[in-house]
Order: sequence, then C-alpha cells, then structure tokens
Amino acid sequence: MILNKEELFQKTLESLTEKPGEQNMFNKFLELYPKEWKQLKITFSKFNRSKQFGKTIPLPKPEVSLRKEIRVWLKKQQ
Repeated sequence: MILNKEELFQKTLESLTEKPGEQNMFNKFLELYPKEWKQLKITFSKFNRSKQFGKTIPLPKPEVSLRKEIRVWLKKQQ
C-alpha cells in the first residue's frame, strides 16, 4: 500500500514529458519514487512468506497492483 498515492501520482503526471499513459506513469513512478516501490515489494514479500500452507489469499503482485492503481487514477482524472 502506498501512502499519499494521489499526491505521488499527480507529481508523477506533472513530471511526464510524453503523453500520460499507464506504462509511462508506471515507469516514471519507479524512477521518481524508488523507496515507495521498494516498500511495496517488501510488503508483498512479507505477506507471501506469512501465508500458511493450504490457505491462500490472492494478493496481486506489486507490478499488477501499482498498474491497476495508476489505471484507476488516470480514469478519475479524465
């Protein structure tokens, strides 16, 4: 989970030189906010290791999760 994602996504959008799209936003976000990206991956990894055998809770991979959040945010902006 990313704190202040609305603010971070807005700053990411403002720093783009090309047309804002899901892939462009994703790449720029990784470039601008490596700490937040690392924290998201750590959280996912901890969750995966904590699951008990036979009990699965589907959690999207960090890449999928971030792309979905960006996609939803971009739709709200239109």
